[in-house]
Amino acid sequence: MATVAVTGSSSGIGAATAALLRQQGDQVIGVDLQGAEVTADLSNPEGREAALSGVLDACGGVLDGAVACAGVGYTPHRAPSVVVAVNYFGAVSFLEGLRGALARAPMPAAVAISSNSTIAVPEIPAALLQACLGGDEAAALALAEDAPWTSYAGSKTALAHWVRLSAVKEDWIGAGIRLNAVAPGRIRTAMDDEMLEDDQMRDAVESFPIPAGAPGTAEDIGGFITYLLSDSARFFCGSVLFQDGGTDALLRARDWPVGRSR
Repeated sequence: MATVAVTGSSSGIGAATAALLRQQGDQVIGVDLQGAEVTADLSNPEGREAALSGVLDACGGVLDGAVACAGVGYTPHRAPSVVVAVNYFGAVSFLEGLRGALARAPMPAAVAISSNSTIAVPEIPAALLQACLGGDEAAALALAEDAPWTSYAGSKTALAHWVRLSAVKEDWIGAGIRLNAVAPGRIRTAMDDEMLEDDQMRDAVESFPIPAGAPGTAEDIGGFITYLLSDSARFFCGSVLFQDGGTDALLRARDWPVGRSR
């Protein structure tokens, strides 16, 4: 039986992941604003410390898996700084803070949730990505307020970059911890419903191309996360894996991988 910490465990992808893990006999330490084993707000440093303290107490300092699912989408009614605070700094703080506990397990793995908005939203400010990756939260939050429509994609792009940069380092894979990211497309969750209810965002959401024909489900993503946590996925390291019904392939069929032609 594995012990796995999951943020955002009360709804959406986090809830689906937690349910699937419990079905296979694992112990799940959920973290959320309410309805979880650990109650914490990842949008601020105090809440992040509470999340880490609660998880470490519950797992006894040894953790087999960690999943950073908690995230919020941008709408005109939510401050873009909150989007970046939760989606990037909350996720990174959680995963970094649990690295020591993960390193004590025999086959540990961690998964972050990125997004295929990383390839669908143009002109994400480079300064926002640099501030995030440089750990300058105050600057990143200010930059998000200046470019609100890129706050979600910017936070998820920075998170994907952080996974790629961190996963191959000595304190991650060198310590035996596999770190990867899943980049979902449009998924039927409360976040999707929230955007559909907003007049300014509905058309953009509904026009998003999905070759598979319909949005995915939280269980679709949760099932893949459970696989990445398993020993069967031991050779994944630093991968950002698009699970989006074909949107990524449609929008950049020949853009990635970038080959070297003569």
